[in-house]
Amino acid sequence: MLKSTMFKKSLVVAAFTLSSAIALPAAAQSSAPVVCPGYEKGTTNLVGERVGKKVQKAFEAYNEDLIDEAITILSEIEAKEDFDEAYVNRFLGNIMATKDGMGPKALALLVSSVETKVLNDLEHSQTLKLVADLSLQEKEYEQAVKYYQAYLDFTCKEDPEVYTRMANAFYELKQYDKLIDPANKAIALYEEPNKNPYVLKLSSYYERKMYKETVGVAEDIVNTFPEEGKWWVQLGQFYLMIEDYKKSLSTLEIAYSQGFLEKPNLIKMLSQLYATNNMPYRSAKVLAENIANGKIEKTAENLASVANSYHQAMEYETAAQYYQQAAEMSSDPEFYRKQGVLLLVAENYKGAITALSKALERGVEDPGKVHFSLMEANFYAGDFKQAYEHIKEAKKDKTLRRNANAWEPYIKQKAKNRGINI
Repeated sequence: MLKSTMFKKSLVVAAFTLSSAIALPAAAQSSAPVVCPGYEKGTTNLVGERVGKKVQKAFEAYNEDLIDEAITILSEIEAKEDFDEAYVNRFLGNIMATKDGMGPKALALLVSSVETKVLNDLEHSQTLKLVADLSLQEKEYEQAVKYYQAYLDFTCKEDPEVYTRMANAFYELKQYDKLIDPANKAIALYEEPNKNPYVLKLSSYYERKMYKETVGVAEDIVNTFPEEGKWWVQLGQFYLMIEDYKKSLSTLEIAYSQGFLEKPNLIKMLSQLYATNNMPYRSAKVLAENIANGKIEKTAENLASVANSYHQAMEYETAAQYYQQAAEMSSDPEFYRKQGVLLLVAENYKGAITALSKALERGVEDPGKVHFSLMEANFYAGDFKQAYEHIKEAKKDKTLRRNANAWEPYIKQKAKNRGINI
């Protein structure tokens, strides 16, 4: 999960350590490879003279970037003592690990160098860590966990990087529950906050469908790294997963105000959340603004969504305008019908008649309902003859016949009162 070049850095450090081991007395090296209570430094082992000369020669070649020559020199050494063999394997493993494709061979050599436990404490601790790092790189995750734990047990050092990498290995093994403890330790130990253990911890809960716990970690990430917009967005989405629509809305509102919501689907999500939280006017407005500025594509579907929200907000004429735009883009008669109905509600009878007539012309479904609406629009506009023609058409729809029959004498009476013969 973590993109890591950490093992290469470890190798560089190890290479410098090798230089010190050859050039300086062991006592001049790090004085505290182990910090366990009651720890006493043991006797320092030194490589034998015969092997030491060959190691020195290999190191000189290595130092001059003659990597293959250094590997050949070290590979030909026949060490008789356990320490000499472990030391040579350690050096050879370090060098091989820097070459592409030689990771597995390097790893085998490094493992053999620590199995006998004859290296000096500094060398042993460094190699345990390097074996773990290289195992992680080579996707030997169980072995990585084993050697990270061995390093921690041997040194008693509290290293946040080691805990983070161990947590990463557990993640790769899909042992999601086991990564929580090392991730928590890493979070507590880092002097400067590091996102990696947080992300691993969040992923652990998410993979196990523990969504409330996932939200808790996401909240921690936002509080710790408030300047990173993607975490605000993800937190808003996680709130949706637990159906906390109010918190989801407030979180995404902050993200939007800070310019973190750039993708069309996220802006639409915010718009939908306004609608879900009974704020249809704001739902319509945020969608309309982003259609206008080009962040959301101007399509009939999106325009209709704006119209629907304005309708819910009882902004009937504005909603009708957006339905008209949607209709003009798609020639969908249903959009004309909705425009007409809204204009009828807004008492814009002439506009309603125009829109509803277009719906009929374009073959709207349920034409009886459109005729009924046209009857109302014409009636209130004072055109009783047209109202009567439309009520006759509406009567053909069985579902509308009863209402149409009730209207018919009323239209006739109104027309008669005005001296209009229908």
